[in-house]
Amino acid sequence: MSRILSRPRRRFAVVALAATTVVAALSGPSSAAGSKPGSPAKVGGEGRIFYAYAPDDEIRFAVDATAAPFSRPLDGLQAGMPTDARGTVTISHRVARTQETRTAEAAVDCLVTAGDTATLTAVVTKSADPADIGTRYGFSVKSGGPGRGRFGFSWGVGNLDVVDGKPVAPRVGTCMAPAPFAPVREGGFKVAHRELPPLPTGSQADKAR
Repeated sequence: MSRILSRPRRRFAVVALAATTVVAALSGPSSAAGSKPGSPAKVGGEGRIFYAYAPDDEIRFAVDATAAPFSRPLDGLQAGMPTDARGTVTISHRVARTQETRTAEAAVDCLVTAGDTATLTAVVTKSADPADIGTRYGFSVKSGGPGRGRFGFSWGVGNLDVVDGKPVAPRVGTCMAPAPFAPVREGGFKVAHRELPPLPTGSQADKAR
């Protein structure tokens, strides 16, 4: 399990970002077909989630993520990836036992959708703990408000490896996240689904097909 939850001083908490009208809209029935034709895949919203292993803590996430296919060139992948994305994830975690609140902000680098669900990853750019800056975390979202929406985060229930018999938290790869295991208690999220785009003509991946 990630050091965020294994050490109280590094526990995060999310700052509520959405205005009341926005939260109300997101809390209502939501559909993956809500985007205009031709618009990119998106995930948006803010909510407080229930985490079974810290039931008294106040944990909030805010997401504003938009697909930006083939926008992040890499060595060997000059065209980038079809799941490239941009945006921000904000995390806030108030620990009931200590009344301490920790916040962080991360830059979205990958997004993939499937109907009313999505997975995305983001790299920490601001944190109460400088040691977390540069770390990639995975998130998953299911559209809806209280009783319907759900949210997952990579350090909550998974992303565990064993090295020399000892558990370690390996680096999270792009778009890697667990299922959205945590119910939304307040606020809500909306996933606007789009199919993956075709590969750019002449790209290395296209030629390899």
